[in-house]
Order: sequence, then structure tokens, then C-alpha cells
Amino acid sequence: MSRITATFDRLRAEGRKALIPYITAGFPYADITPELMHAMCEAGADVIELGVPFSDPMADGPVVQRAGEKALALGIGTAQVLAMVREFRERNSTTPVVLMGYANPVERYDLKHGDNAFVRDAAAAGVDGVLIVDYPPEECETFAAQLKANGLDLIFLLAPTSTEQRMQQVARIASGYVYYVSLKGVTGAGHLDTAAVEEALPRIRQHVKVPLGVGFGIRDAATAKAIGRVADAVVIGSKVIQVVEEQPRERMVPALKAFLSDIRSALDS
Repeated sequence: MSRITATFDRLRAEGRKALIPYITAGFPYADITPELMHAMCEAGADVIELGVPFSDPMADGPVVQRAGEKALALGIGTAQVLAMVREFRERNSTTPVVLMGYANPVERYDLKHGDNAFVRDAAAAGVDGVLIVDYPPEECETFAAQLKANGLDLIFLLAPTSTEQRMQQVARIASGYVYYVSLKGVTGAGHLDTAAVEEALPRIRQHVKVPLGVGFGIRDAATAKAIGRVADAVVIGSKVIQVVEEQPRERMVPALKAFLSDIRSALDS
């Protein structure tokens, strides 16, 4: 059983919802990411999504794009991201870590280090799952099998525009959880319609049997609590990055912990 599945099983038994914060690896300083990851856990995060910086992201809004550009300028690539996970694992062996990114860095890593090197090295570093935004389910069955053979989950996105056929394709391959994009647009967009999410999730659950996380547009405790009533997990990315980037370095960890602690309290209330 993967760490992700074990985490969701435990939360289900406790009657609680998962808090999944996202941070771009290497932002805003090349060496701060493991420290921020530990702060997330101390504030009540159940799973951490770690963004792999990429120069041409298609799903990222301006906040996450800016974070990725800063990380790339600091020389952060896939090898550095895996090193951050290894450092995090020196003190935390239980919290699942999901790498979220795009196909290009994965395929470039394999070209440089050999076939299946990304999956092998991610597993060795302590990664638990991978979400590749631009890998549609019908084109990555081999990749999914490689991940599964190494104990990693492959996580997919679904959106308000997803067809029944796409839900069925995702349901056949996905493991860990499925990430439902709550609105049409990019990360950090506003105008979250919780009623529309509440209406969409039962339709998805007819096909998808793994837990459902919801993200894009969740920015505060109130929206997190509303989504937590209907979803298995709440994913928060752009607001986490904003909280961090608005602070001087010495205040980043306490500000992040305070923000996520409020979200955790709201989800548990």
C-alpha cells in the first residue's frame, strides 16, 4: 500500500479531509524548500505537492508561473527537486510527496540519465506520486505501469469540461487520488463556484473510485471548508506561494504555518 493510500485510509477512518498544499521547488530560495515542506507538515498538511519548475507551463496562473521562473533562474531542475525530497525524507518518512509538473522535464531526465531513470530515482528519493499535467491517460499506460512497479501513484487531473469517456479513462489508470480542477482556467483563478463543484463530484465518483481532491481557486479557510464538505481533499497552491513570497525570509515559515493552520482548523471544524 502506498503512503498516499494509507494516508487517505487513515483520514477516512478519522472522518477528516486531506489538506494538500503545493509549493514550487526552489522558490523563493534554492535551499528553503525542505524547510517549507516541514512547516507544512507541522501545520497539518497530509500530502505535499511539490512543483517541478518548467519554462512553458500550460496550467499555471501568474503566481505559480512567477515562482517557476524564479526557481529556474536559481538553477533548479529535476535532479535538484529529487535532492530536496531526499533531504525532506531525512526527517519525515510518513508524509506523502507528489511531484507535479510537465512531460518535458521527465522525458529530458530520462534522455540524460537513461530509460526509466526518472521513475527509478523518484522512488529512491522518497517520492510517492506523480502528476504530469500534459500526460493524457490514453498515452501513458507504460509510464503508469513503471510507476506502479516502483510503488508510485499516478495522479490525473479532471476538469468541469471532462467527458464521461475521459473520466472512465482516468479511472482505469489513476491511483492515489484524482485532482479535480474546480474551474475553467489556470491556477489561482478566482470565482470558485462551490455549488458547481458539489454538483460535479457525484458524477465523477460514478467512475472514479480513488479519493477526489479539489483545487484551483481555493484561497482561504471559508472556501476550503466549503470544498471539504464534498471532496476528500483540498489542494491549495497559488495562495501558499503568495503567503511565502510576501514575507522576508525569516518570516516565511511562521507565516506559512499560520496560514495552513487556519485551513486545517477550518477543515476539522
